[in-house]
Parts: sequence; structure tokens; C-alpha cells
Amino acid sequence: MSDPSDEPSFCTDEAPLSVGLSHGADVAAHFHDHGQLRYAARGALVTATQVGTWVAPASRIMWVPPFAVHSSKAYGVTDLRVLSLPVTLTGQLPAEPSTFVVSALLREAYLALMNEGEPLESPRARLLIDVVLAELARAVQEPLRLPEPSDRRLKAVTDLLHADPASPATLAELGHRTGAGERTLSRLFAGELSMSFHQWRTLLRIQRALIELSDGASVTGTAIRLGWSNPSSFIDAFTGLVGQTPGSYRSSARPSAASAGE
Repeated sequence: MSDPSDEPSFCTDEAPLSVGLSHGADVAAHFHDHGQLRYAARGALVTATQVGTWVAPASRIMWVPPFAVHSSKAYGVTDLRVLSLPVTLTGQLPAEPSTFVVSALLREAYLALMNEGEPLESPRARLLIDVVLAELARAVQEPLRLPEPSDRRLKAVTDLLHADPASPATLAELGHRTGAGERTLSRLFAGELSMSFHQWRTLLRIQRALIELSDGASVTGTAIRLGWSNPSSFIDAFTGLVGQTPGSYRSSARPSAASAGE
């Protein structure tokens, strides 16, 4: 994924966007003078900003406020639906990027708005936008923001982990690869990211697990691929952070293809 701090471009297009992204497709860092709701009706979208990284599979919707620099990467074949919102409609939404749990009503109203190509100024479209905003106002906000560092030494380590979340490398080993000492890196994790190396890597792995489980992967297979020594430790970590077991999340996170307009 491109670094959102690398000379982002300013985009002025405010039209609703429906686009198919192949697995691994990157969207370069950019920003808008309007807000954006970003929803993957299929697949998953990982959005990186200067303050953190969010994962939004089909059970989540991403909110990007006006002027927030962001870049994205698709996981799996991703059906992305982007709705731009003028500043006048964003007053009740958070000032920082956020991810929300998608209710059935929110999903259906959002997809109806995006699928039918109706002008956003039309009475029906405005009603659907009102439903979307009302549902967002009562939606559960996803707490799994992965903070991202600005210190170049720490970023070198987190870049390695983003590339290989299952890596069993210790902090000392990663420091040796990037030219930084273990004590320095440990202090940077605590001071800049307010968590330990172990906590950060666990959160990264849980974010990737959300993607795999949303795509129907088994709990055991996901645990092994993402570096847990056994499924039980994965289930404990996942349940502690997400608030439900991986099996329950997997069952609830896969909306029907029919409602996505496929």
C-alpha cells in the first residue's frame, strides 16, 4: 500500500463511484474537500491514513472526513462503492477516519443509492442518504484502528510486519534487519503508538484475520496462516479485541451476493 504521507494528490471528483478492484490493487494517497463513505460490497478494503490503518470487509463501512489524506489496498476481488458527502452533511460524523459496523438497513439503503444511478439531488436519493446517515449515527464504531508511526526507524519495522504479518521474528531480529536497537524500538512503540510491539503485531494480525474470515476462510486455517501457534490462542486474542469469536464473526460477516446487486 502506498504511504499516505507521500505527496498526496487533491481529487475533486464528487460523483458516486462503483469500481471493481483486483486483489492487491493500490489506490495512491490523495484527499478531497468533501467527505467519503467507502464500502466494499464484496472483498475488503484496507485504508491507511496518517493516524492509522483501518480494515473494512463487507460487514464494515469506512468514513474518511474532508481533507484526510488516505491510500487504500484491495484484498480479494473487491466491489468498491464510494459515496461523497458535502461538508454540510457531515456534521454528525467523526472528525477522524472511522469504521462502522454495517446494519442490514444501512447496507440496503447504501446499495440502493449506489446501484440505481439516481441523481443525488433527487427526493428519493436524499431520503436514502438520510437513512444512511441515521443508521451511521447509531452504528457501532469499530475500535480496531492500527496506529501507524512517523519515526523512520519504527516505520521500517512496521513496514516489514505489514508485508508479512505471520513473521515470527522478535523485535531484536527486526531491529537487526532495519538497523535499530531493540530498546530504542521498544521505547518508540510505547511512546509513539501507545502499545507494545506484541500488541501492535497482534492487532495487525487480527485486522488481517477479519479479511480472511469475511472471505469464508476457516478459523484454524486463518490462525495458522497469520502466525498463531494454535487456534485456541488465536480465538482468545480475536475474541478479546473484536468482542466475538472468530466463528461468530465469520458467520455474520458474509452478506448475500443477491443484496450486493450481483
